[in-house]
Amino acid sequence: MNQIKRILVTGGAGFLGSHLCERLIAQGHDVICLDNFFTSQKSNVAQLLDCPNFELIRHDITMPIWLEVDEIYNLACPAAPGHYQYNAIKTVKTSVMGAINVLGMAKRCRARVLQASTSEVYGDPEVHPQPESYRGNVNPIGPRACYDEGKRAAETLFMDYYRTNRVNIRIVRIFNTYGPRMHPFDGRVISNFVRQALQGQDITIFGEGEQTRSFCYRDDLVEAMIRMMNVKDDFTGPVNIGNPGEFTILELAKLVIELTGSKSKIIHAPLPEDDPTRRRPDITLARAKLGWEPTIPLRAGLEKTIEWFRSIKIEDYRPPTPRY
Repeated sequence: MNQIKRILVTGGAGFLGSHLCERLIAQGHDVICLDNFFTSQKSNVAQLLDCPNFELIRHDITMPIWLEVDEIYNLACPAAPGHYQYNAIKTVKTSVMGAINVLGMAKRCRARVLQASTSEVYGDPEVHPQPESYRGNVNPIGPRACYDEGKRAAETLFMDYYRTNRVNIRIVRIFNTYGPRMHPFDGRVISNFVRQALQGQDITIFGEGEQTRSFCYRDDLVEAMIRMMNVKDDFTGPVNIGNPGEFTILELAKLVIELTGSKSKIIHAPLPEDDPTRRRPDITLARAKLGWEPTIPLRAGLEKTIEWFRSIKIEDYRPPTPRY
């Protein structure tokens, strides 16, 4: 039988965090979910509240907290451009001060700590696909820098705590992920397209729609994170986690219209500043170190996501910020 661990998940009531909590609880671990509910909802973890091995704490990770844990998954940070740009200073503080606080806890408890980093550390990449060795092309003073540079600084802190204090760290760089429990107003491209299609609204594409993204279904992503946390050797990462299948935004919009049976039309809006033109992970390292690669193709994942969007009441969700 596997050893029961005390596991903290920051941002645990979010889209990915809530699914991670479910997986860890199903494995029998004691799970502490910490969230300030800025872009998440308590309903994401409502089904877990009666579980004896689940605890929910409302707390902002930019402030210190003292807990006794064996492992920490640090997922706390707004991840959609409209949300992280809404309060850019707060976003940087969440990445940097949040990292300092979980690393301090990990050092004190001798816990293993995993940082949920992002493909945004590569910026608008000049290398394609992006391997972990690529150092990125980030505008440090642009509107996306609060997130991009905040996550880059968090990776720096993780590596410095590892080198200086031998804290047991793991870093994963998450590429675009989607699935049930995405907030309908999170501003991500898939949730925007599905919501617009189901409501019969025009689907908005920024630019000509020729920019590409790679979309990983949430179950594949959570599996990779758990494998990374439990990898046996002293592999700290960073490691890319994403689906190497590459689609243009226009292809995605047409597929969503097909799968929803919507009569929505596609309209175009100006491309946002510093929006990456191509994004695709090189997952060679994940295959080698974790024995992992995604198993769910985009069409199948979208069908599950659309089914979930049909099951909810949009009026039960409010946009977390004026930008979505």
